Amino acid sequence: MNKLISLLLTLILAISMATVTLAEDTLSTILKRGELLVGTEAGYMPFEMRNNKGEIVGFDMDMMAAAAKAMGVKLTLINTNWDGIIPALLTRKFDIIAGGMTITQSRNLKVNFANPYISVGQTILLKKGLGNKVKSYKSLNKSKYTIASKLGTTGEQAAKRMIPRAKYISYDTEQEGSMEVISGKIDAFIYDLPFQAIMYNDKGKGKVTHLDKPFTFEPLGWAVRKGDPDFLNWLNNFLYQAKHDGTYDKIYAKWFKSTEWKKDLQ
Repeated sequence: MNKLISLLLTLILAISMATVTLAEDTLSTILKRGELLVGTEAGYMPFEMRNNKGEIVGFDMDMMAAAAKAMGVKLTLINTNWDGIIPALLTRKFDIIAGGMTITQSRNLKVNFANPYISVGQTILLKKGLGNKVKSYKSLNKSKYTIASKLGTTGEQAAKRMIPRAKYISYDTEQEGSMEVISGKIDAFIYDLPFQAIMYNDKGKGKVTHLDKPFTFEPLGWAVRKGDPDFLNWLNNFLYQAKHDGTYDKIYAKWFKSTEWKKDLQ
C-alpha cells in the first residue's frame, strides 16, 4: 500500500511539473524566440487595418508594439481570416489574438482572455429614409427588413438573437456590409460602435442614419491559449501599467480622438 501511495504521489508531482512547464511555455518561447507573434485580421477600423504601404496598423497593433518593446522582442503580425483565428491560435500559429475580439462566454470556453482593454457595443447604420421609422433594434424586428453583419462576429450573433424576424445576410468584411447599406441595397448593418462611427463620418453622412447608442455591452480582450497563467499574468500587468503611465492614453488619443490616420489608409 505504501508503494502505491508513493507511486501516486510521484505521478501527481510529475503532472504538476508538466502543468507548470506548459504554463510557462508561451512566455518563455516568446523570449527565447525573440519575437512576439500576433494574430489579427486587418479590416476593423481603428483597431487593425492596412495603410497605403500595405502595413497592418491600428490601436491593437500599437498596443502590441508596446508589449513587444516591454518584452524586449520583435513584433510580427500574422493576418488571419476571422472565422479561423481561434483555431489558428490553438494550433500555435501565433501567441496571442489582438483583433478587437469581444469577450464572450462561448469564446471563453476555448481560450482565455486578458483583462478587457476597452468596451464597445453594437450600433446600427440605417438605409436612407428609415431614420423616421426605425428608432432602435426592436423596430427592425420585422420580416420586411433585411439586416446584415460580418460573418462570425458578435454583431452577427446579436442580429440573429435580438432581431430574429428580419431577413439576415452575412458579409465577409465590415467594409462590404457597411457599403451595402450606404448604397441602399440592405436596410441596416449591425456592427461595433467605433467602426460604424468612422464609416458614417467618412462615407455615410447624408446617405444613412447612425443609431449610435449601443444596444449591447461588449468588452474587448486579447485572447491566449488556456493553461497559460504566466503569459496571462504578464499581459494583465502590462495593461495595468500602460493604463497608468500614459501609454494607453497616448495610443487611444491617436486612434480614437484623431482622424489623421485615415489619410494613410489604402
